Amino acid sequence: MKKLVVVLLALAILFPVFANGDKEAAKEQSRVQKVIAEAQKMTFEELAKKAIEESSGKTLYGVGNSSRGKTALPLFIEALKKIDPTYTLNYEWQQPKNNKIFDQLTADSLKSEGTFAVTLIQDGNQIESKMVQTGILDTFIPLEWAQANGIKTEEYKGYLPLQTLNKVFEYNCVGSKTYTNCWDFVMPGEHGLFMDIDSEIVGKNFLYMLTAPKYSKWLADAFAALPASKKSALQSTVDALEKDAKDLGLDANGKYALAWIKLWVESYNAVTDDGPICNTLVDASARDQFGLLVYSKLRSVSESATVSKNNIKVAAYQNGYTGMGGYGYCHYMFVTDNSPLPWTACAFIAYITESVDGFSAWGKDIGGYSSNPALAKENEEKYHHSTGGNTAAGGPFPALNDRGYDWWVAEDGGKLVLEDPAYCASVAFTVGSWIEMLTKYKGN
Repeated sequence: MKKLVVVLLALAILFPVFANGDKEAAKEQSRVQKVIAEAQKMTFEELAKKAIEESSGKTLYGVGNSSRGKTALPLFIEALKKIDPTYTLNYEWQQPKNNKIFDQLTADSLKSEGTFAVTLIQDGNQIESKMVQTGILDTFIPLEWAQANGIKTEEYKGYLPLQTLNKVFEYNCVGSKTYTNCWDFVMPGEHGLFMDIDSEIVGKNFLYMLTAPKYSKWLADAFAALPASKKSALQSTVDALEKDAKDLGLDANGKYALAWIKLWVESYNAVTDDGPICNTLVDASARDQFGLLVYSKLRSVSESATVSKNNIKVAAYQNGYTGMGGYGYCHYMFVTDNSPLPWTACAFIAYITESVDGFSAWGKDIGGYSSNPALAKENEEKYHHSTGGNTAAGGPFPALNDRGYDWWVAEDGGKLVLEDPAYCASVAFTVGSWIEMLTKYKGN
């Protein structure tokens, strides 16, 4: 393993990952990129008129990691009908499973004019390497979104995030067991429920991010806060990974990150989707079990004699909890570079990132946070997520009182580990290959 680490690090130096901004500056703009350059100077109403002219009576095909694009499109059509009552638009929205969205978009990019006009996509690492560097997807920054963030569209670097979602540690509280430190989840004998990292790659990005200096320090600090008995159970693992951390180019706290990753990968019980994890944990029979799962899944739990949202606790909400409370990743919006309806795609993106009605397909539930600060405020005023659990039918349900993005990402709050596409791409070969070795021999 140690020799492999050295080889991987050397190869990573020879084959660096280039950021989006390092692409050829002089490359000629495509037809869609020229539309985007114009569209970024327009308000939503101006874009809407362009979309009406371009797509009335036609069909828009979208593809995304979230099925809610299908929910948002009828709302978008109604918004355009308010400008032109004669406007019509047919639509289809696909949600590929098992990470096939990249294959679909790659195949579609081979056509001079594609089928898909717009995509909502996750996994910053693969987006960068497979979609952006290859020129398959183009970023459109809506004017009013940029203004709400205090920036200029032409100066913005990076992708356009529709929202940040969080996956959080939750545990069944029917029994007497508690989890007060993020290291409790990797103690001997613990087996958390987790969507397998080969099924949903953002889970692997979470593990990559733990090796970043900010987050490895969080792990080191949480480890220092453990009682002596728990430290002693883990210390040998931490010490054994010090050299690997150095070989991988990590900082002094890297050994804590590798230790947590190793213990987690070797212990978690893989589940194919977050829905089943949630359904398991809220049942009274799941005494003392825990999982790392999408927070918003709690919205769909129906109360019964044995099932309740009060059968679980969100670890980070408990007094005295120490360390990371989960991780966050983005849904990004892109226009395909061979989009058949680029103006309509831009108008749709502007609508869902700039208006509370447009964002409602996602914003009506907890655990999804708009990247538009003005919209985020409006969304909370409309849906009252921070206190919704207090008034929910059958409640109160404290776990549903979402403390919001600012609390979740704060160091004195939920300590959410946030996906950084550039960092993930930079360690995907080195740390990524190290993790692959762990999964290969898991259970052996």
